Amino acid sequence: MMNRRRFMAITAAVLAGPARATETVWTGTGFGASLGVRLVGATTAQSAHALRRVKAELSRLDAIFSLHRDSALTRLNRDGRLAHPQDDLLQVLRLSADVHRATGGAFDPTVQPLYLARASGCDVAAASAAIGFGRVQVSASEIRLDREQALTLNGIAQGWAADRIATILRGEGFDRALIDTGEIATLGGHPDGRAWIAAITDPEGRRVDIAALTDRALSTSSPMGTMIGAGHPHILGPQGETARWTTVSVSAPQAALADALSTALCLLDREGIDRSLAHFPDARLEVACRNSVLNG
Repeated sequence: MMNRRRFMAITAAVLAGPARATETVWTGTGFGASLGVRLVGATTAQSAHALRRVKAELSRLDAIFSLHRDSALTRLNRDGRLAHPQDDLLQVLRLSADVHRATGGAFDPTVQPLYLARASGCDVAAASAAIGFGRVQVSASEIRLDREQALTLNGIAQGWAADRIATILRGEGFDRALIDTGEIATLGGHPDGRAWIAAITDPEGRRVDIAALTDRALSTSSPMGTMIGAGHPHILGPQGETARWTTVSVSAPQAALADALSTALCLLDREGIDRSLAHFPDARLEVACRNSVLNG
């Protein structure tokens, strides 16, 4: 789940394209990826104020979830425990537990030691022994990991960030916006009155489908989009499962849920996908394909 690349293009409103007179486009970086926000129907002052809040929120969340700086997550992994965790971290871990159960354990943030072992050519068997999200203890007063465990939340934190930004923008009075944190979240529809349209592409850049989004989020995962170590896909099964799909795309009202599901469903057969999605009636499989041939 670590360093997961997304393969999407916004075809109705490309973030890098020119904004209309009543639109503001911001692009930046964070969470190891390019970020973008498109705001519709606001004055320059309103947009500037909202974007200041967005950038502050991204910085705050990076200080919780990043694996590449001193963050709450890196301190938890280093020490094996974290006292008085932030509410964002608790909520993400609780949602992770829900998706872990629904997917029969396919979504498991404790794969971090296995990822590092694969990436560096170290002892995979020893790393695999540390995997088991059920052994992570979570309470409002403390998070505690079992021996040799470490977490990655890269399969859900980008979606959480998109949801948090959406909440901020709604609070600022925006009812039409496009948010890209590596996961896509939308408020309302496109300025032309239609839904926002996202083109879903595979790791080679070939379009395999499109998704229409109105007040909905979309996440796409491609296991072979990033390879680690000796040619291993970067989405790893906690029990050594190999990816069954080259690209999986899921939409849901919450980007964090779509994010987690798109990661886990890469590892499941179609029956397992259907069982998992039955736990989340508002989530929808948009694409599951092998070698760019649609199977979903």
